[in-house]
Amino acid sequence: MKPLTQAEARLYSPLALAFLGDSAYEVMVREYLLRKANQPAAKLHEQKVQLVCAPFQAAAAERLLPHLTEEEIGVYKRGRNANNTVPRHTAAQDYHKATGLESLFGYLYLMGAQERLEELFQIAINAEEMSAEK
Repeated sequence: MKPLTQAEARLYSPLALAFLGDSAYEVMVREYLLRKANQPAAKLHEQKVQLVCAPFQAAAAERLLPHLTEEEIGVYKRGRNANNTVPRHTAAQDYHKATGLESLFGYLYLMGAQERLEELFQIAINAEEMSAEK
């Protein structure tokens, strides 16, 4: 499909962007884990769950904020502040930050900004690797 312009991508609601961004982020996590090591699917799934949960995404969003453009921060904040229902097993603050991250990933995906998505994803994952090594 043809990439959207910033103006076209901004027309989508933050929760619609998060709907798409959740999927884009998860595919990136799955590819990252698969390329990292050839493991049984159950082990890959276990590792994936750790990287797509709201607490991890919220921490990743905090790490990414200093690297975002003004436009990207605006998209993130729209997603973070969207009125959505928080699951009982998740802290509201984490869930809102994770929704902001997913909105940003959906926005960038719609615009075909694959290079930028990969850059931001690497910042999140490299921080994860450093904390796992400690």
